[in-house]
Amino acid sequence: IGKEKFHKSQHWGFCNNVAMLVAEDKPGIGGEPLPGQKLKPEYSVFPKGMGSDAPAWVAFDKQVLSFDAYFEEEVPDKNQELYRIRHCKIYFYLEDDTIQVIEPQVKNSGITQGTIVRRHRIPLPPPHEDQFYTIDHFNINIEIILYARRYKIIDCDQFTKNFLRKMGVRLNPPADRPDDPYTKKRQKILESMKPLRPYERIDTLKQFLEHDGQVLRFFCVWDDPESMFHDPRELVLHYYLSDDTIDIKEIIPVNSGRDAVPLFLRRDKLPKYAPTGLYQPGTITSRTVLNVFGKLVGNRGRYILDNRKTGAVHQEFYRDSDLKIGAVINVWGRKIILCDCDEFTKEYYRTKYGIEDFTPVAYKAPPPPKPEKTFPPYTGFGSEEDSLCSCMGLLLKPPQKDFKKFMEKDRSGMESNILRFLAKLITDSPIDKDRKFIISYFLSDDTISIFEQVQQNTGILGGKFLERGRIKKPGQELFKSEPSKYFKAQDLFVGARVCFHGHNFLLVDADEYTFNYMEKHANEFSMADTGIILKKLKDTAEPRSREIRQVFAAADPEHSKVIEFEPFRNLIASITDGAFSEHEIITLGRYYSVREEYEMDLHFLLAVAQEQLKKNSFENFEQLSAVFIYNDREKLGVLPHEMCRTICKSFKLPLADDDLQALLTMFEDDQKEVEYKKFVDGLNWRENQIPAFQTIKVKPVYLEDDLSGQPPSLPVKGIKYLPLLDDLFGKEE
Repeated sequence: IGKEKFHKSQHWGFCNNVAMLVAEDKPGIGGEPLPGQKLKPEYSVFPKGMGSDAPAWVAFDKQVLSFDAYFEEEVPDKNQELYRIRHCKIYFYLEDDTIQVIEPQVKNSGITQGTIVRRHRIPLPPPHEDQFYTIDHFNINIEIILYARRYKIIDCDQFTKNFLRKMGVRLNPPADRPDDPYTKKRQKILESMKPLRPYERIDTLKQFLEHDGQVLRFFCVWDDPESMFHDPRELVLHYYLSDDTIDIKEIIPVNSGRDAVPLFLRRDKLPKYAPTGLYQPGTITSRTVLNVFGKLVGNRGRYILDNRKTGAVHQEFYRDSDLKIGAVINVWGRKIILCDCDEFTKEYYRTKYGIEDFTPVAYKAPPPPKPEKTFPPYTGFGSEEDSLCSCMGLLLKPPQKDFKKFMEKDRSGMESNILRFLAKLITDSPIDKDRKFIISYFLSDDTISIFEQVQQNTGILGGKFLERGRIKKPGQELFKSEPSKYFKAQDLFVGARVCFHGHNFLLVDADEYTFNYMEKHANEFSMADTGIILKKLKDTAEPRSREIRQVFAAADPEHSKVIEFEPFRNLIASITDGAFSEHEIITLGRYYSVREEYEMDLHFLLAVAQEQLKKNSFENFEQLSAVFIYNDREKLGVLPHEMCRTICKSFKLPLADDDLQALLTMFEDDQKEVEYKKFVDGLNWRENQIPAFQTIKVKPVYLEDDLSGQPPSLPVKGIKYLPLLDDLFGKEE
């Protein structure tokens, strides 16, 4: 319990002709109280040093004492009551000793109720009006005076009791809660007005709470016999499970000529049609009476309430059990057929009644198929896509491009997303036979460009041969309604023959990136799918498995289990009778080739990496080192391999992922962690520049534009044919 905080009123005074804030309880000279001044104790019953040192508005934040009280109010000029008992709540806020009095609302009281005394500090009654009410003035079963009105405190809540006990207050026993005499008198009058035989009460609350918001929906049809054209009227029936009511809404077709009404039948209980017709008003009542004497006594009858309800007419209404697909219901003389229902209704009947057959009733012919939208033929002006957009609507819009594909397949870092092939012209002209072309296919927008390699002393000027753009496949009609077909990436592979604007090309080779891309995306390129190629080869060569094994063994006279690419190509071509394309044979050879292990030198890798960083003007080595040091929490000088790779990726180092992985691996210690300081110093081409070595044997680098066709892009010097034969025919015993 924190120390009680007393609020001290202050005023301005003068000391040595200087205005300053002086408290009212400041004593006079020598500490003696001034005339008429009453000094208050600085602390409560708890001595200084006990409890929390926090201020009152923090220690007692949102802590309120609640007391139940009442006061008597005189009622003059009224004979029915002389005084009135009004119950209220007294709230004492501990944070600032403010008090609030609130009277709860009483139904039909006729009195303005609510806040009686707003929240503020209330002074004590005279003669102590210079002081305010504190917690010491409150207890149970006492009276307090607030602005000349006497309140009797009868009880308080449990929190208030616990708080007062901790403050050392001995609580009085709770007082009785008196009743208001006039309210009690009114209650007796109301009770006397209740009938001795109350009306029957039908409890529908349970049904409402269980099924509120659950509605069964049926699709109905009504064949109106009085209609001029005898067309069926489509309706939607809603059955509300909360109160067994029904409403019907009509589906009015467009341009039907009928007035649009909100409801065909408003929501209400739908009675079943009686055999004798509709009941007259007054026939159905909730109560029945009996004439005890009849007409024996002066033609006067005596009537009493009939609890047995003799002769009462009971009217039946449609329930959920009466509604099912195919049923005919009578809606005030109109025969309506239930044809179908929604999924919720089907599940409801399946669960409650076990119905499984929900075959809809066909009440109208199926709609005719929509006529296929045809477009006029291409006129030749502009592109086909632009001309087609003018036929799609009145507002002309440019053709939409596949922006998502463009963002995914556009050049990003070392990924060019361009397939390059080396091609030759298919011609009998001796001049054009030796011409070499580079065909570039851009995956971002399916466009193609062709460049011709410059060859000396040929008399042909090389350079751009065909501007970048989409190329139509040959043999298509020019002026037609259907869109033209264009060359796709799947149409280009080594060995393919393509015709671009009347020029026939033979694709004889491709660069390393093209082979790798097509093999990585083998699901898009069947010519680079090793699984499909092996399956085709197995279907062709399986009957001659022993003969093919002997042929491959004869091609390897030294028994090295490796053959050259050229004999391998000839063997595959002879086995398949020319059914395999060059690209499929190259893919097969690359898959089973002997990869030459090239020597990787750390200095050479650093030289290549520094050259790449220098070309891209990367100089943020201090920031890179700072990030490494920040992530090294234990200051060991090493970091995990993946963490270093992630940090380098965040700085967008212009290095291929394979080169970065190799460099990080070379700077690893025995625990496979990277020494990042040596790694950064090795990459710093400003301070530690390493000249490129020319004599080290390294893996040859083939530029994407340097395609000569001889030798192939990836030299397949040797092919291990035994794994190929094992995959085709199984391991030989």
